[in-house]
Amino acid sequence: MSDATRATLRKAVPPPRRLALAVLLGVASAASSVALLACSAWLIARAAEQPPVLYLSLAVVGVRAFALGRATFRYLERLVGHDASFRQLASIRAGVYERMLPLAPDGLASSRRGDLLARFVDDVDELQNVALRAVQPIVSAVLVLALAVAGIALLSPESAGAILGCLVVGVGLTLAVQRRAAVRAERTLAPLRGELQAAVVEHVQALDVLVAFDAAEAGRRRITAIGDRLARATRARAAATGAASALMSAVGGFAVAASLAVSAPLLEGGRIDGPTFAVLCLVPLAIAEVATAVPLATSALRLARASAERVAHAVPVVVPAGIPVGGAVPAVPPAADPVPAIELRGIRARWPEITGDEGPDAAPASDAFARDLQPAALDGVDLRVAPGERMLVRGDSGAGKTTLAHVLVRFLDYEGSYRLGGVEASDLDPGAVRRIVGLVEQRPWLFDEDVRQNLAFARDTATDDELLEVLDRVGLREWLDERGGLDARVGERGALVSGGQAQRIALARAMLADFPVLVLDEPTASVDPARADALLHDLATAASQSGRSVVLISHTGAPDGLMDRVVTLEAGVASRVL
Repeated sequence: MSDATRATLRKAVPPPRRLALAVLLGVASAASSVALLACSAWLIARAAEQPPVLYLSLAVVGVRAFALGRATFRYLERLVGHDASFRQLASIRAGVYERMLPLAPDGLASSRRGDLLARFVDDVDELQNVALRAVQPIVSAVLVLALAVAGIALLSPESAGAILGCLVVGVGLTLAVQRRAAVRAERTLAPLRGELQAAVVEHVQALDVLVAFDAAEAGRRRITAIGDRLARATRARAAATGAASALMSAVGGFAVAASLAVSAPLLEGGRIDGPTFAVLCLVPLAIAEVATAVPLATSALRLARASAERVAHAVPVVVPAGIPVGGAVPAVPPAADPVPAIELRGIRARWPEITGDEGPDAAPASDAFARDLQPAALDGVDLRVAPGERMLVRGDSGAGKTTLAHVLVRFLDYEGSYRLGGVEASDLDPGAVRRIVGLVEQRPWLFDEDVRQNLAFARDTATDDELLEVLDRVGLREWLDERGGLDARVGERGALVSGGQAQRIALARAMLADFPVLVLDEPTASVDPARADALLHDLATAASQSGRSVVLISHTGAPDGLMDRVVTLEAGVASRVL
């Protein structure tokens, strides 16, 4: 087990003050169960002797008290324990998200979305069982078993020894049988869940293509095969859990027989009375029920450990080569011009090659290009964007246009010099760069919400009038009125709007964020050629308002006179400037 996995398991355990309260309530609940059976056994046996009712009143009260206490303490234990565990899950999930942020989006490009989602949701949820089904039950059971055996020893040391021997042998045998029957299934359950979710997500996202090429049936068969493997693993674990419970029930029977065997001579010799004999014979059943928590807890811990390993390695522990790390300067120093100039000199950049599971033993990359994993997509680019300038960057597919866009917003690291407002970008925190340079991607992400929510994502203080005004500037006001206003839904990833409308919404969102520099990456890729020039004109004109700099990236060019300057990229090099 790696250090990262151990650290994740430790994070799943609540702090001592919260854990101690849950354990104490668990002890009270389990002890009430044992005391309830002991008190009931004594009461029934004593009542058979027909003593005055006064002699039974305390036992009657005890039965009622322990019955109520068992349920009450159990409820409070669940309440306190779940509250403490859920607080830990929130912290773990936030930690995973914080580890994702420096890598997104390019550092997670090779991660399967469905599997990453399963790690972020299902595997983190499974970690609640570290405390709820492993630590708390084991600690509570050990304490109660010690108290119960000690209590039996006060009545009959011989019986206590027999019960203890049965428990040690029975629990040890149960653990061995359960481990042999279920360890493989428990190790594969979490990975299989992730594989199934990844397969389903990939199938749904590519369903239109799969149907078009008559490949959907093969995808469904693959999902069914993974589901069958998951079902077999689940059944194997359930069978092992059932077998463990059955064995512990048998242990209870053996403990009763052992206690009966050593207590009968004591009863015959007059060393104990009938009610005490009944207690010694029946209490082992309650003790065995408490001990059942031990094998069940070890099984839950193994399952949680598998999930902890997946959570620990959900994203690379070491930032991969080619992905920028935080700089020392948190923000761009204020300049006389609110729109900073961009200067690139000798820029080289490449895409990282990431397996998605760089473990804790991965060698640290002190230099962003220490590992030459991919050929350079940009190789010696020189470029200057003056404040307020509109520049077109064009080139064939694979020329490095998108790589340049990702360098400008610091999704990718670089070699050479990239100065933003006179400050080297590598000295800045990547978030500071992204507050200056905004990117409207080729396929902008639209949330499955209404237009208002998709825009308010950029500035949640914006009023409806401000939202309508920015939509009017990008040419969507008339379309919005026809759709019913700001409450119009856009669908999942913009499924209910056209490619051009999605680009306009994304541009409106970027304008609300008030980026001084806007990078538009292939905005007409999803638009028919007849409307491409009109869309480019509207986008470039709207984006350059208020003196913004605009870098338009397109392989089709732009209408004459729309851009101030044109740069052509060929094989990652700015070959000529017009």
